[in-house]
Amino acid sequence: MKNLDLNLLPQLQVLLELRNVSRAAERLQLSQPATSAAMARLRRHFDDELLVRNGRTYDLTPFAQALVPLVDEAMLHIQRATRVRSGFYAATSEREFVIAASDYAAALIVGPLRRILQEEAPNVSVDFIPTGASGMQGQMAEFSRMDLMVGPTGYQMQGTSKQLFRDSFVAVAGAGNPLLQQPRLTLEAVTELPHAVGYFGEGISTPSDKLFESRGLQRRVAAVVAGFLSLPLLVEGTDLVALVPRMLAARAQRGADIVVLEFAGAEASLVEAMYWHPSQTEDPASVWLRSVVQRACSRLHELFPATVHPVPISVADTV
Repeated sequence: MKNLDLNLLPQLQVLLELRNVSRAAERLQLSQPATSAAMARLRRHFDDELLVRNGRTYDLTPFAQALVPLVDEAMLHIQRATRVRSGFYAATSEREFVIAASDYAAALIVGPLRRILQEEAPNVSVDFIPTGASGMQGQMAEFSRMDLMVGPTGYQMQGTSKQLFRDSFVAVAGAGNPLLQQPRLTLEAVTELPHAVGYFGEGISTPSDKLFESRGLQRRVAAVVAGFLSLPLLVEGTDLVALVPRMLAARAQRGADIVVLEFAGAEASLVEAMYWHPSQTEDPASVWLRSVVQRACSRLHELFPATVHPVPISVADTV
């Protein structure tokens, strides 16, 4: 068997991920005939179909399934090797970094991070890409597509990690919500209201979900959105309530007519960390990037103070 042309590895990785020649061509910014030709070469090289039709879609053959982690790992090492430098000089670098993060984390971090870049590395760019369920599961292969991942602790995410900041959940409601007229609030009473909730993938529970689950309470879910970012705007002007991280609520208060309610008697906390592939630990560029992200996060509580409603939601009263 002849050695595989390494130029085909990116095509192979994308074809195995998307399982569709047309979508792979779009991702690779190649013509469909060129992508089809690459697919034919790959099939000849491996003497395997790789993709087999199943109705209107395609499935990976057993051999192709076994290839996925091997190809991802090979691409990771190639990308790391091409980025190796004896040193990294932020002031003159034109490096483009990629950070995967939730909408919530990105909304908090981008501002202070950009200010650091403007001062230290004006030609460096940092692109934020969303984390999906695959990112929450923390597969090592995900690091082939990014330089750093920012995500919550406690979800068995892989890679080397370091804690960045802690946040706690609060409830948000529109300023005209009748809930705010109550002289006393309990978690059980809040449970009976219509809720807007964020969805992060099948089987993934957030700390706010666990706050209700641990007390045997079930919310009335009236709206579901991806992530946390849109929840404060969703409740504005409605009878909905939502639980979101405190600093995100504080950020939303600047432009939305919403009220923030704290919990008394218990705290649903969220700890965000940064994750990276162990091979990047000593890389000068990666060391610098992690330093910038950590410094950007060090002032978040100062940058995003929340104005809270005088009546807290009592959790201790809930049985």
